[in-house]
Amino acid sequence: MRARGWEVVERIRRGETLVFDGGYGTMLFAAGLANGACPELWNDTHADVVRGVHAGYFDAGSQIVETNTFGGTRLKLNEYKIGDRTRELNDKGARLARAAAPESGYIAGSIGPTSRLPVDYALDEGVTDEEYLDTFREQAEALAEGGVDLFAVETMMFPQECTAAVRACKAVADLPVMATMFFQYEEIHDRDRTMWGESPAEVAKNLVAAGADVVGMNCGRGPDRAIVIIREMRQATDAPLVAYPNAGLPITTGDTVTYELGPEAMARDYPALLDVGCNIVGACCGSNPEHIRRIAEIVSRRRPRK
Repeated sequence: MRARGWEVVERIRRGETLVFDGGYGTMLFAAGLANGACPELWNDTHADVVRGVHAGYFDAGSQIVETNTFGGTRLKLNEYKIGDRTRELNDKGARLARAAAPESGYIAGSIGPTSRLPVDYALDEGVTDEEYLDTFREQAEALAEGGVDLFAVETMMFPQECTAAVRACKAVADLPVMATMFFQYEEIHDRDRTMWGESPAEVAKNLVAAGADVVGMNCGRGPDRAIVIIREMRQATDAPLVAYPNAGLPITTGDTVTYELGPEAMARDYPALLDVGCNIVGACCGSNPEHIRRIAEIVSRRRPRK
């Protein structure tokens, strides 16, 4: 029997639009996570808080909720001197999300960047494609063992790293892979590009070629640019597309960081985002369950596309 995560792809192919979740750093910082501390460690030390964040997003209307494992690769956890806990923290992250999920909910195993540059660009020894593949494989195996329904390779900036993560996920489990990259808005050129100059169309084609089942964008400037990015991706591929942008730009006041867009303001752009062909929508930094509630309301009012 095929994993139930494939229902996500099947439902999109039938014309449904699905709702992803919102920001995790936003919620954990609000709960007391110290700046510079390891969020993934909270899967062990503050399990009830993490489970509560997952439950809050499901209650708000998310159909897919991700694990608190964004920085869960060994390369990233080594920065906190806890790389030896990689499998444990990812497995716990998957099980916490599953414990909060309703029967109909899907769990996406979050896999973020390692923060280490590829060999071609690094000033230190850098990371080879094989090292990327090994570290992502270890994380993906633990997430699969913990019971995720699909993988969410997200906020990637370098094509080598993103491609390695997608391939690692595909190598360890027969689960769908959702892959998103971070785009910068280049105001002088009025265009969106990755850190290394890739266009949305190029990203969509390359990630599909690498094996991703759903492709798109996350983080970045906000839903206004997500509309443009997804439009360009849709012109390049018929693959399912996902977008979960930030709640606008961050605003720093002293030690406090807020974001431009509240729930109502952010949700105003989502009808246009759906119109350009986005199949899964959510939010990223600066968002909370109320943002998702407003987004879910918009999605619920849309008729399925044929």
